Amino acid sequence: MICALLIFQTSDLPAPLGQLSPWLDHLTMPRDEVYALLAAQRHRRFIKTHTPLDGIPIDPRVTYIVTARHPLDLAVSLYHHTTNVDIARMSELTGNQLPTEATALRKTLRDWLLAWIDYDTDPRKNLDSLPGVMWHLGDAWARRDQPNVLLVHYDDLSRDLEGQMRRLAGLLEIAVPEPAWPGLVRAATFERMRAGADRFVPGDGIIKNSTSFFRRGRPGAADEILTDEEMAGYRARVTSLAPPDLLAWLHSPGEAA
Repeated sequence: MICALLIFQTSDLPAPLGQLSPWLDHLTMPRDEVYALLAAQRHRRFIKTHTPLDGIPIDPRVTYIVTARHPLDLAVSLYHHTTNVDIARMSELTGNQLPTEATALRKTLRDWLLAWIDYDTDPRKNLDSLPGVMWHLGDAWARRDQPNVLLVHYDDLSRDLEGQMRRLAGLLEIAVPEPAWPGLVRAATFERMRAGADRFVPGDGIIKNSTSFFRRGRPGAADEILTDEEMAGYRARVTSLAPPDLLAWLHSPGEAA
């Protein structure tokens, strides 16, 4: 959404966000249709992907923006997101037979979180696992000094949305007239995004409730659920998966910066 606002410089976007920024690896549209949609675009392209940088072509003409979040906040969001996905519709669009009942529905959030922390898997085969998340972010962290790789933290966006938007505009070399900034910043807030959820949530009927897609939008949910001992267990686990400087940035982005 921030990229869309910077490129079009208006909150009145010319099309739903999913059309302006196709989710390239979502597999809910035939590949040729996605490529045709991109080929027809005449504005600066901004493409969404959930694939880590080591799984996509790296082109010096492209800027890669990697958005990170505290892993436990990400996990809580994933739990609720899973319960909001229409599995039957997803199976129909992708052609893949998926479980008819979301795994998250079988456990309380606390039990699911503890299992997510402890789950040991090949990160390349399960990108939504803790090892998968740290594989993705660790690779991006290792590339952070490359001129066309930008790392953005969700908590920084929440705490200083205007400052982060201005930073991105500068790095993307997009000039924004000063009078336009207040409206663009308002349009990127969680509250405005939630109010216009139908235009911002991926389409095709996969999400059961668009408004619920924007559930909370603030950090710290896991701290409200897990005990001190359980949080210590998380820290021990994640320390084995990532370097200290990356973890410092993920857990306390403002302080690490």
